[in-house]
Amino acid sequence: MKYKAGLIGYPIKHSISAYIHEAGFKSLGVDGSYERLETSPEDLIERLKFLKVNDYTGFNVTIPLKVPMKLFLDSYDETANISGCVNTVKIEKDKSFRGYNTDIYGFKTSIPKELREEIKGENACIIGTGGASRAVCIALAELGVKQISFYSRNIIDSTPTVNYFKRTFSKVNFNLFQISSTGELLKSKIIVNASPVGMLGHSADKTPIKPLILEQLPKDTIIYDVIYNPAKTILIKKAEELGLRTISGLDMLIYQAVKAEEIWTGRIPDVDKMKIAALENL
Repeated sequence: MKYKAGLIGYPIKHSISAYIHEAGFKSLGVDGSYERLETSPEDLIERLKFLKVNDYTGFNVTIPLKVPMKLFLDSYDETANISGCVNTVKIEKDKSFRGYNTDIYGFKTSIPKELREEIKGENACIIGTGGASRAVCIALAELGVKQISFYSRNIIDSTPTVNYFKRTFSKVNFNLFQISSTGELLKSKIIVNASPVGMLGHSADKTPIKPLILEQLPKDTIIYDVIYNPAKTILIKKAEELGLRTISGLDMLIYQAVKAEEIWTGRIPDVDKMKIAALENL
């Protein structure tokens, strides 16, 4: 059987997902291909028709399509349901779309086990309120943090998302701050950048947290940047210089891809070979 997959979103020229997935297919010994299919929101419907008629097995979804993609699904699992956004779709034999959110698994798995234990009962901050931040929020809530503070450029647009999480995770205390506020940053065990600030091709010369704030953080603070390209964003570099603990987005990318291939093929690909392929192409 041939597995044919791809990535839709815009912009995606920086994406290394094709190298990762092709390495994964190869590790399984299957005939598989993976393409970058740049797709703007205006072109989404036509792209979905293209994927159906050209016998794709499935596809990944990235910004800015993770949330609108849910409107075009025929079915979805609990991860897509609770997050309200989709990053992996399987095209069933009857050409129906079934959606998943493998970012939740990717984020949780990328945090070392000892740190997962450490953040239980602690405060967390998430910068951004888009599709990636939803997955991060769910993962952190499931890992047992007691408080999650969101930082957004648009408080009004972000309020429904935060209110939804308040209803969904009643044991977690939620806050919403303007991006310029220091708010709860200095009181948090883990701070996650789930915004595109710092991404190659977007704003690689910028950082979502001012160096002055980073300098005030306790040394045991964990700085997690979901961006994987560049491998070390300015945020990660500054945090490392200050002796803070850091996690880059590469492992999240790898683990969400592993879960996606399991959904498409029913088998688990070789994580190490996928990571090597990623590192070779960054």
